[in-house]
Amino acid sequence: MSETHRPSSPTLKVLLTTDWWEPVVNGVVASVTTLRRELESLGCEVRVLTLAPGLRSRRRDGVYELGSVSAALVYDQARIGMLSNRGVLREILDWGPDVVHSQCEFSTHVWARRIARDLDVPLVHTYHTIYEDYTHYYSPSRTMGRKAVATFSRKLLHSTDAVIAPTAKVARLLEGYRVERPVHVVPTGLDLERFRPARTAAERSDAASLRESLGIAPQDTVLLSVCRLAKEKNLDEVLDHVAAVDRPDAVLVLVGDGPYRAELEERAARLGVSDRVRFVGVVDPEEVARWYRIGDVFVSASLSETQGLTFIEALACGLPLLCRRDESLEAVVLEGETGYCYEDSAGFERGLSAIADSSAQRERMAAAALEHARTTCGAEAFARSVLDVYSGVVARRADARYMGAALTAACLMGEDLGVSA
Repeated sequence: MSETHRPSSPTLKVLLTTDWWEPVVNGVVASVTTLRRELESLGCEVRVLTLAPGLRSRRRDGVYELGSVSAALVYDQARIGMLSNRGVLREILDWGPDVVHSQCEFSTHVWARRIARDLDVPLVHTYHTIYEDYTHYYSPSRTMGRKAVATFSRKLLHSTDAVIAPTAKVARLLEGYRVERPVHVVPTGLDLERFRPARTAAERSDAASLRESLGIAPQDTVLLSVCRLAKEKNLDEVLDHVAAVDRPDAVLVLVGDGPYRAELEERAARLGVSDRVRFVGVVDPEEVARWYRIGDVFVSASLSETQGLTFIEALACGLPLLCRRDESLEAVVLEGETGYCYEDSAGFERGLSAIADSSAQRERMAAAALEHARTTCGAEAFARSVLDVYSGVVARRADARYMGAALTAACLMGEDLGVSA
């Protein structure tokens, strides 16, 4: 076989494209930053194409930031980037990535498609967001919204060489959308050195101080949620369950902020549980692990998760999970071991009581949560799995080039010999 564009895995050049980037805190940013770091540690050369927080484009530390405008009227903190910048495009094309890996479906995906096409290299896409759970932002009808999402997703993914789904739930969803590209289930990994229980006396003291700053007594049970305060996170239901359970020793701590905060505060007041709910607001991404350490149980009623990174972060910090039953959590919540799934207030109360009323049970489940995170959620394993996807698409593209060249040569030889096709 003649020399082909098939670099060995450790020397791959990878361009990651994403509409979301630091300092925004969400699952996409966490996934992309983790992937970049781990791919680089495996020997890849990685650059990122994303959106700047303003109109001015810039490049720093291997990150190209395209000038953009706010799209907050559509979705909080969202931005729309410019679709043309000759300088940035030329620099990326001259660098010559071997694989383009897009992480979002809008502005930077347009760039990803063009770069992959111009260089004739594979385009991989990670499908992070279940858009049909966001129909309240763009469609008056969930049914119409789902049909629109299915059509949009099918057409967008048709131009890719492979799709990465963070969970089997997403893979099944794409199958239902009739997406015909190869779909690989690759759970997002986590930096287990960063997300872990308190190890030192100073870290334990810090957790106690954070609880005290919120007016939480040492003997209280902290139900922790870390997420964007948006309607799709279904925190209304969590508040309803906290009110229905009526445990004075159970305090719900919501870490994060968002457009739905005022409604949640009003709901807590109407339910009469304001004294048992704490709204922490936004915290620095580097400080998030500190807040996990104040919790006893991680709670969620969200049904819109694709990768559930906060659930994995909670496990890694030794928190049992108490979550609304959902396909995306099949590999995360091991019933009675790492946590419990519920479907109503009675189930919520049973799960909470099982965890909170026995210190021995809570310690056992905390240990199981830690072990499960260690064995299934490591960042290096995540990057190696993604690298396997890259290797596969690069090899297939190289083989297709070789077969195309061989077919052309055969045709030309046939013409030289006077053989008609």
